[in-house]
Amino acid sequence: MSANIIEWKALGKTLHIRDLVSMEDYREVERIQVEAWGFDDLDVVPSGQLIAAKWAGAILLGAFDSTRMIGFVYGFPAIEAGHVSLHSHMLAVRPDSRNLRAGIFLKLAQRTKVLELGLDEISWTFDPLQVLNANLNFARLGVLSERYIVNFYGDETSSPLHRGVGTDRLWVRWLISTERVKMRLADLTADQRPGSHPVEPGVTVARLGLEKQLDNPGPLVLVRAGQSWQALAESASAPGFAECLIEIPADIGSLKRANAGLAQQWRSIVQAAFMQFFASGFIAEEFVEIGSPSNRRWFYLLKSGPILG
Repeated sequence: MSANIIEWKALGKTLHIRDLVSMEDYREVERIQVEAWGFDDLDVVPSGQLIAAKWAGAILLGAFDSTRMIGFVYGFPAIEAGHVSLHSHMLAVRPDSRNLRAGIFLKLAQRTKVLELGLDEISWTFDPLQVLNANLNFARLGVLSERYIVNFYGDETSSPLHRGVGTDRLWVRWLISTERVKMRLADLTADQRPGSHPVEPGVTVARLGLEKQLDNPGPLVLVRAGQSWQALAESASAPGFAECLIEIPADIGSLKRANAGLAQQWRSIVQAAFMQFFASGFIAEEFVEIGSPSNRRWFYLLKSGPILG
């Protein structure tokens, strides 16, 4: 049995993460894919592929509550522009265990394993319309993004989560040796459970001048010119602005069920904004919560800058 990589406590339980090595481990990964995403057999990554990938250098870790696997993370070696990294293809936690913080600790354990290999970057993709994933990835782990991919997995998959608004994805880069990431992880290991980071430390919505804009329904795409923020006109181009805020809905799943047409509208506007600003050299750096407790709005913050190396 593999030694534990990380141990932590949650809800009175002691949980741990270890390498997955046995056939039963691999079969359990198959089962968790079905439980977490509702995949049919054709979309499940099978044990045979996991075994071959592991022998070829992939990292496959499981989170355990005693002897029961409650989640896993799977990544394989990648070469991007001549740079060797790890691409994290899947992370899933059983629905009945999602209050045990397994997802965060699986990412921390994955980072530990990648650093041991002498690598400094992990990439992955996620649905840009999902608030919880965006907050985890940007605000808590400190990822960056400069790529938006339309229908990464096609129009839809067998998972109910991947129907209704396509499978667009942000491709994120986790530069795991940088001070930015180390500072975010210091917050996590201190169990401060940070929420979204503000647009600028100590800057309120009033000082940003967004009160009037937040009176309007979303989706909003706002740009900063000088010290003020304004809604981006559809015909405007990205150059000339220093920062951009792209809004996503608070709960895309509920929106799809209530109003499929409006959900598609959100997806189209978010897609167009990301592609426009990324093409102009912007980088997505943060995910922020703006507004009052009774009117919370969620935005990606993009800044103009050089393309990441």
